[in-house]
Amino acid sequence: MTDTQQEERYDIVAREDFSDVAYSLVIRHPLLAQAARPGQFVIVMSDEHGERIPLTLADFDRARGTITLVIQAVGKTTRAMQQDCRVGTSLHALVGPMGEPSRIGHAKKVVCVGGGLGVAPVFPQARAHKESGAYVIGVVGFRSRDLVFWEDKFRAVCDEFIVCTDDGSAGIKGLVTEGIKQAIERHNDIDEVVAIGPPIMMKGCAEATRPHGIHTVVSLNPVMVDGTGMCGGCRVKIGDKVMFACVDGPDFDGHQVDFDDLMFRLQRYRPAERAALERWQQNCRMERSTTPRE
Repeated sequence: MTDTQQEERYDIVAREDFSDVAYSLVIRHPLLAQAARPGQFVIVMSDEHGERIPLTLADFDRARGTITLVIQAVGKTTRAMQQDCRVGTSLHALVGPMGEPSRIGHAKKVVCVGGGLGVAPVFPQARAHKESGAYVIGVVGFRSRDLVFWEDKFRAVCDEFIVCTDDGSAGIKGLVTEGIKQAIERHNDIDEVVAIGPPIMMKGCAEATRPHGIHTVVSLNPVMVDGTGMCGGCRVKIGDKVMFACVDGPDFDGHQVDFDDLMFRLQRYRPAERAALERWQQNCRMERSTTPRE
């Protein structure tokens, strides 16, 4: 292996499984770790024949030269990565950091909200706001206690921390909007709310803050191909403008985002995604059935 080939390895040095579908990968990439900023994302190819998928940075450690990705195994590529990406293996390609970094340092009191897998990428935001001197209120939402992760990490960077679960098995029962409501009731001087999660959740957060006039930032992650604004796949409607999440975002004013259009566009890809997953599952079953047993 040449020195150039060695430098291009993106080794997985740690992995943690949070549930049967959610897992984290810690990847060694010193240059990316140095350049990374909260709110940015990377594009990953797990193997030379794989598709390019955008993943928001969940953490980065400049001293160790690593970045962390938290992934939910829902489609063909993320399920294949769940099966194949182990400590000691490496990714085929890793490009980034991409997108505009989040604006940090202007707000004195911030509510950082994460729902489901959006919990992971909102962590760097909470940490950065805390390091800038802001009072940080963390609000995270999960379906149940069994799915809660990174609670200790959040408590270390948040002045207040609210856990919400759909079934009430941890924290308060309800959606993250209940946590936002509690934060607003306790504090009348919130400068900003940052919300990351599924589009329907971010829409709910924006509607919860709209009557109070609280600036609300959301992170959009629509379908991307190249990540440079050339393919146009990630276009989103922001007010009366059409913008591209990969180069203009991923952060946008939540009160200006046309979430209905975003969710409609995402649904258009569902049949193709299901077909790709079914083909992959069929191939996996065929491989298992033809593997000789010892």
